[in-house]
Parts: sequence; structure tokens; C-alpha cells
Amino acid sequence: MLIDAHSHWLPEEIISNAHFFHKGWGDIEAQLAIMDAAGIDQAVLSYPTTDAHLKLGSISQVARIYNDNVAGILKAYPERFIGAAVLPVDNSIDMLDELKRVTNELGFEAISLASSYNGIYLDDKMFLPIYKEAGEKGIPVFVHPQIVNPIGFERVKDPLLTPVIEYVFDTTISIGKLLMSDILRQHPKVKFIFAHFGGAICYLKQRFDATYSMLRSMNFVKDLQALPSEYFKNIYVDTSGDTTKANFLLSLELMGPKHILWGSDWPAKQDVAAGIKAVNDLDISGEDKQNILGGNLAKMFAL
Repeated sequence: MLIDAHSHWLPEEIISNAHFFHKGWGDIEAQLAIMDAAGIDQAVLSYPTTDAHLKLGSISQVARIYNDNVAGILKAYPERFIGAAVLPVDNSIDMLDELKRVTNELGFEAISLASSYNGIYLDDKMFLPIYKEAGEKGIPVFVHPQIVNPIGFERVKDPLLTPVIEYVFDTTISIGKLLMSDILRQHPKVKFIFAHFGGAICYLKQRFDATYSMLRSMNFVKDLQALPSEYFKNIYVDTSGDTTKANFLLSLELMGPKHILWGSDWPAKQDVAAGIKAVNDLDISGEDKQNILGGNLAKMFAL
């Protein structure tokens, strides 16, 4: 079974109120055609994060529009798509209610969070009820880089450097904060899936462990009860259309093949076949390739 862990679709009301996104982001028929051509059985639809809330008035409004529209796709194509719902993070009181609504009434099986929200990262206490519910109900948490005011935006202010560099580091900081807040330790059942190979986290394995050990010996940092890399092994990363062999090898070393998910990043990246080929070209077992290309997600969603 071939399952895409990272694809996007947006309703017209969000596209028309956001920068960058065009009508191609709302063409579900084009996505189905690409899926059929590539032999993709199912695809996760997650929110790419947009700035539509600036015009629509709130993230809560965006969440309602997105979730209600994606629910229509899930109903029309129940065998082809898995929905990851947006939560109204600007209204923490409503987040848990929306999570229950989308999973109990609209057919969603996962949630979609950004790596941060105006400097508030996923270690904030307002997310704790969500993690508790997600852990108990087996609801995966897909994390996409924040495109609105990611870390460093006020200094960089560049249309190329922001998506290439800042998105990567905002994701990395998000994972680091989940580590240092003990959320990764206290909520081991929550399946966090980070886009783009988890930012730079796989490159930082040795530095995290060595620096933690040094600072811990001086009592400069709290006791994590294990090396940072031990907790990173429990998160998942998706490939997001990347074909770079070094990224695969670093992820395999840190997390192993059972925590890597192939994702196309459609429609941002159009060459879906290249991403699949990159997995098949790896010098790993056929079973490991099958797990990366869909087996891991099939197990996660009990398909």
C-alpha cells in the first residue's frame, strides 16, 4: 500500500484570502489523477499553514472553513483521503471541542498543527489537553512549518531565505521545546509527525547528546532521564518530496525506517514520482522501503 503522508488541499475561501496559494491548491481532481498515475492508494490532507486568518479575522474561522470543506472530500472519497483537521489555536477553550467534533462527526483521523503561532510553540500548556486526547484516542499530530512569522522572520525578511531556512529552524525549535518541556517523555503515545525530515533535528543528534551530557555534568540543564536522541527516536518525520539521499540516511540513523513516512508535499512539489524513486533507490530492505512508502502509516491508522 502506497500512502502519501504529506499533501495539501485548500478550499477557495482560504485560497482567495491568502497570499501565495493559487487555484491549483484546490484542485482535488488533479490530485486524484496524480495519485492514480503514481499508484498512490491514499493521501493525508494536512493544512499547509496560510495567512488567510489575517483577512478572515481569526484562526478559528479558518479552522471551521477548512474542516467543514475537507469533510466533504472525506465523504466523497473515503477510500482515498485521510483528514488532518485544523484546531482553533487562538481560542484554547474551543480546541478540545473542535477536536472532538472533527473526529466524532466529520470523519477526521488526525490533526494538523503549525510548528509555532506568533512565537508560541507546541510546548505551551494550552496544548496539553490536546496531547492527552490524542494519546488516548490514537490521533496522530501532523506538524507543518509555520509560514507566518517563523523564528527569525524579523531579521531575515527575504522571500527565499524564509521558506528555505526559517521554516526548517522553526520546526527544529518546535521539536526542541517539546523535548525540554518533557512533553515527549510524558506523552509517549502521541504520534508527532514533523514535515521536511523534522527540520534540522537529524543533523543535530550528536550535538544534542554531547552538549546535553556536558551541561548536565555541570548541572546547567535539567535531568531529561535519557539522552535527547532517545526521545527523538519516538517522533516521526515525513520526507515532504525531498529526494536527497543524505537526509534519508541521517533519518534512518536517528529514527529507523519505522518512523520515516514518505510524503509528496503536493501541490507545492509536483514531481511525485521522484520522491517515490528516492525511497526505492535506498540501500535498505524491501520491507523497510514498503514501511516508509505506506506501511508505517497503514499501521498508524489501522488500515
